[in-house]
Amino acid sequence: MTPGKSAETARPARRRLSVDRRREELMAAALELFSTRDAEDVSIDDVASAAGASRALVYHYFGGKQELYVAALRSAAEQLESRLRPQGGGRPLDELASGLRRYFDFVEEHATGFAALLRGGPADRAGEVGEIVDGVRQRLFRLIQKQMQVEEPSPVLRMTLRSWIASVETAGLDWLERRDIERPVLEKLLVDHMVALLRVAAAHDGDVAGLLERLA
Repeated sequence: MTPGKSAETARPARRRLSVDRRREELMAAALELFSTRDAEDVSIDDVASAAGASRALVYHYFGGKQELYVAALRSAAEQLESRLRPQGGGRPLDELASGLRRYFDFVEEHATGFAALLRGGPADRAGEVGEIVDGVRQRLFRLIQKQMQVEEPSPVLRMTLRSWIASVETAGLDWLERRDIERPVLEKLLVDHMVALLRVAAAHDGDVAGLLERLA
């Protein structure tokens, strides 16, 4: 060490952050990496480097990569679900359109979190990760069901709504990758897609036919 310089001035000063803030930074770095690479290809060292933290600190807060992966995805899911809380007061299709706007607000503002949450094959859908993703879908399903004032959906309506939710997820990922369609156009397309699916379902289920009349 150079004479006259203390150890404190000889090395870069570490930022002093609260526990919550440091955890958030680590999870944000993890989401960025998990959104573009498979989880097994991301190491603790990768996350630590991206967050400007030490490997030991990541282990201190999360215990290991799987714990960090689950925490990061849960954070993304909670942020998305908070956007989907119903506003109330409008017609069901208007409420659906409003919910889609909030959904795509999240997609656009938190692209890495959204992509990490939904990206990956069946191998990534087991255990806690699968529960997180399914929890978001179930929350969206219940919100749509409430907006449509349906107490107990028939099998035909249940499958129709779940198919539409899958379409919305796919559209979100495709839009993030290409962005070759304006968001308002995409959102209107998905509302029209819901109506089209309900019309098909109505031909097979009288309850759905009655629901469609109410929505119209």
